Amino acid sequence: MSNFLEDLFGLKDKTAVVIGGTGVLCGEIAQGLAQAGAEIVIVGRNPDKATERLSAIEQAGGSGYFLPCEVSKKEDLQSLLSSVVERSGGVDIVVNGAGINSPTPVLDVSEDEFQNILDVNLRAVFQSCQVFGKYFLDENRYGSIINVGSISGLIPLSRVFTYSLTKAAVHNLTKNLAREWAKSKIRVNTLIPGFFPAEQNRKVLTPDRVDAILGHTPAGRFGESHELIGAALLLASEKAGSFITGHEMVVDGGYSSMTI
Repeated sequence: MSNFLEDLFGLKDKTAVVIGGTGVLCGEIAQGLAQAGAEIVIVGRNPDKATERLSAIEQAGGSGYFLPCEVSKKEDLQSLLSSVVERSGGVDIVVNGAGINSPTPVLDVSEDEFQNILDVNLRAVFQSCQVFGKYFLDENRYGSIINVGSISGLIPLSRVFTYSLTKAAVHNLTKNLAREWAKSKIRVNTLIPGFFPAEQNRKVLTPDRVDAILGHTPAGRFGESHELIGAALLLASEKAGSFITGHEMVVDGGYSSMTI
C-alpha cells in the first residue's frame, strides 16, 4: 500500500516554488510537499521565518532553499524563475500564496491601502501565473499551479472587503487559466481554506467574531494548518490530480455548506 500511495502522491524529483512560504499556511503546505519528496523553494520577504521553516523541512528529511522576491513586480518573478531553473534544473509546481489583509471599514479604505492589497493578492498571482505559465508552455512541460484563495472569495464577509474582492478575482483567474492551458498539460486550481488562524486574519478575530464563525462551522472549530496538506498534495500530484483542473478545493470544516 505504501508503494501505491507513494507512486500516486509522491513528488520525488519535483521542484515546488511556494510563494508565501514564510507564512503559517503556505509554510505548512511547503512542509507537506517536501515530505512527499519535492525540493522546496520558499519565496517571501522574511529570511528568518524561511530559515525556521527550512530547518523543520530538513529535520523531516526534506530539502529546499529560500529566495527573496517582491512578487508584485513581474521582473522580480522572472528573476526568481531564472534562479530556480539554474539551481534546480526546472520547476514543476507553483503555489501562489502571498496575501495581506486589513480590517478597514469599506468607506474608510484609502486608495493606497486598496492598491497595496490588490498588488499583493491579485497582481502578484496574475503575474506569477504569466511567468510560470509561459515557462511551462515554452518548455512543453507538465505544471501544476495552485492559487490560494479564501472562503471570503466565495461568501461575502464583513471587515475584509478589499481582501475578499481580490480573492474572488483569483478564483475567476484560476478557472480562466485552467480552461486556457488544460490541453498543454498545465493544471491550475484554487485551494480555498476556511478559517485558519494566521497572521493576516488574527487582527479581525474578535471574541464575537470567533463565536459567529464557530457557530457557522459544522466542525465547530478552526482549521489547523496541517489539514491543508492532503488537499495540496492532491492538486500538486501529476498522477493523483491528473484530471483535476479549474477546481475550487474548499477545506473549511463545512462552513460553506451551512445555511440555517
